[in-house]
Amino acid sequence: MRGRTVRRAGRLSFLFSTKKKVGWQPVRKKGGGRLKKRKKGWRTALAGMACLAMLLGLTGEQFRAGAAWSPGQQGGAVSRKVVPLGRAVGIKLFSDGVLVVGLSAIETDQGSKSPGKDCGLKLGDVITHVDGDQVDTIQQVQTLVARHKDQPMTIQAMRGEKQVQLTAAPVANRQGTYQLGVWLRDSMAGIGTMTFWDPDTGVFAALGHGINDVDTAALMPLESGGIMAATVSGVERGRAGAPGELHGDFDLTADLGSLYANTSQGVFGRTAQQFANRAETVEVARADQVRTGLATILSNIRGDQVEEFQVEITHVSRSGESTRNLMLKVTDPKLLSATGGIIQGMSGSPILQDGRLAGAVTHVLIDDPTRGYGIFAENMCRAAG
Repeated sequence: MRGRTVRRAGRLSFLFSTKKKVGWQPVRKKGGGRLKKRKKGWRTALAGMACLAMLLGLTGEQFRAGAAWSPGQQGGAVSRKVVPLGRAVGIKLFSDGVLVVGLSAIETDQGSKSPGKDCGLKLGDVITHVDGDQVDTIQQVQTLVARHKDQPMTIQAMRGEKQVQLTAAPVANRQGTYQLGVWLRDSMAGIGTMTFWDPDTGVFAALGHGINDVDTAALMPLESGGIMAATVSGVERGRAGAPGELHGDFDLTADLGSLYANTSQGVFGRTAQQFANRAETVEVARADQVRTGLATILSNIRGDQVEEFQVEITHVSRSGESTRNLMLKVTDPKLLSATGGIIQGMSGSPILQDGRLAGAVTHVLIDDPTRGYGIFAENMCRAAG
């Protein structure tokens, strides 16, 4: 809708390795570093996705309009029948390469210097190699920078689909630490909503949109990741101009499944867990079967309890692979009372209509939290394959 500001409704509130981000309202580790794989409970908020300006800059897998989805094909493709979930889970993602999320000047004894910016690095670049050594973590880059000191180093990075090669020489700050003047990100974690699980293949889907860096709007390149058990501990109700959010807890070590794809239509993975009874499977609706009218959503807004709430699909757009194929209006008095409507953290909540999985919630309107958008389930299934 032109003139309206939207926020992705359940974009994860991620624990980032560095640098404050806007839009996801992240909690992060101070001082940088990759998420540690040791047992530790993390408390974080399910914060909202970036606003419209960021949505326009999303990158991700693209598909031809009208491309057919073939259920059960090889790879991660899902069956025609799946189990809709609506369950909150923790999600952790480790990047393939190290993402450049900021460039800054370094104060040295010779004045202000910016070797990262001066060599040509740009926001959104993904550094993959330094002097021929593959890098996937901030610590690896820091070690190589310290080793080179003030000597030039060759940096290979991906800029979209293009590979670039640059040369930069670290400089010592006033404390004697060698730096490039580059903010990096290599991992993130948070809580999101699972959309469906396929008991035949073990494939699951969540969010209905990709996990994107808030500073650069770049889709995070996935090296590895997983989902973990989570509980929702509180709700901040939404109101016009201030989207609400869910708060929850999860354990970084309690893996339920592994991720294999982070796409603009959702995140996907595989699990050996039995999330539900096979008898609970429903057919995935084709886009042409989704209509305006009554529907329901499954969402986890308290504890680990999944509840069904009434909504109305007020508009259907069948063009392309958008994450805004459907416009929704929350009509359920219980959900309106508890959350004010669609709040940050509900992204991925499955939408059911006529006994089929029609789609998933993806966005909330900032100025009217009772309304939001959704993606066709068929589009998510296509992205999973």
